[in-house]
This record gives sequence, C-alpha cells and structure tokens, in this order.
Amino acid sequence: QVPLVESGGGLVQAGGSLRLSCAASGSISSINTMSWYRQAPGKQRDVVAAITKGGSTNLADSVKGRFTISRDNAKNTVYLQMNSLKPEDTAVYYCNAVVTTVYGYEFNYWGQGTQVTVSS
Repeated sequence: QVPLVESGGGLVQAGGSLRLSCAASGSISSINTMSWYRQAPGKQRDVVAAITKGGSTNLADSVKGRFTISRDNAKNTVYLQMNSLKPEDTAVYYCNAVVTTVYGYEFNYWGQGTQVTVSS
C-alpha cells in the first residue's frame, strides 16, 4: 500500500491563495505521473493539473494562469499552488499518483481528499 496524505485545504475569500500538498509513502520504487483532481457537489471528478516525473505539466483550461503544479521527487510530494481563487473553485481536491512499487507492479493511488471552499 502507498498512502497519499493531503494537506492545505481550507476556507478562503475570493482572490485569495491556498497551497495543497500531497505526500506519498510506503513501498515505492518510483512515482510516475502525479495529479490533482477536484469534485464539486453533484459533479464528476475532473483533473485539474498533472505533472510527470520529469516535470512536464498540464493544467485544465479553467485554472491556467492561476494554479501551478510542482513536485519534489526526493520527498515523493506534489504541490498545487492556487492563486486568484474563485467561488467556482470550491470542491474536494484529490491527489492521484501512478506508483511503481518495490515489487514491480504499477498502481493508481488516491488521497482522501481535502476540502477547498472559496467564499464570494
């Protein structure tokens, strides 16, 4: 098992900033793509940002110019810096990691989710 522990969510006013962190631990050989998803009430879970092991990034159009994804491979941690937050960014944010374990198998792991609420 590879638990993903998220932190950094909370309540912020529109225009404010938050930084999410997600740390992986356990039987890790390597971590490939790490991503952030979000799910608002009554909606599907959508990808917000993704970063490869080499550092290539992709961002959803709705967050480009406002959010930045980064990672620290030495710490098995991915970050999501969220600036200029809008009420429509309100959602539960989930971390995802594609992990190759020390046993040679590749699995897709999810964090428990962290709530981000942006007030207008």
